[in-house]
Amino acid sequence: MSTTETPAAEEPRSTRRWLREHSELGVCLLLAVLGALVIADAATINTDFTQRGPIGPKTVPYLVGGLLLVVAALLARDVLRGGRGESESGEDVDLSAPSDWRTVLLLSAAFLANAALIGIIGFPLSGMILFWGCAYALGSRNPVRDPLIAAALSLLTYVAFNHLLGVPLPGGPLMGVL
Repeated sequence: MSTTETPAAEEPRSTRRWLREHSELGVCLLLAVLGALVIADAATINTDFTQRGPIGPKTVPYLVGGLLLVVAALLARDVLRGGRGESESGEDVDLSAPSDWRTVLLLSAAFLANAALIGIIGFPLSGMILFWGCAYALGSRNPVRDPLIAAALSLLTYVAFNHLLGVPLPGGPLMGVL
């Protein structure tokens, strides 16, 4: 084999190395896809009966989608010019410690329980389960204080959205009481 020929096995290795060195491009791709999805979804919004001026219900989704695309392009340019994300260097983060999958799974279970139960038992009760489940997953184990704080947060959130902001949330069995 002459010195000008390169083995075929080296080409995929260099491609893998380039991709590893530019892994932030995956974030750029994710942002670009999200921006395109937001813009495509905004285009389907019906504005016949809701728009009463130059700024309608499509404005904010178009703005957010466009900004996502701009951020994706700027980040891609920075990565391709040699920019790198800074490694985590927080003093309270042990980078050698393994991931805490128990906490991740407990938090996921609390969010999924909220999503599954909100239509059945209403936001005040499902929100209480969400807030208490998150507190439990993150290490709080007070059996009296935690549910009370979760109930207060859930009720305050329900009142703020439902009564002050005018965003209707399902009340469930507590609909007549609240």
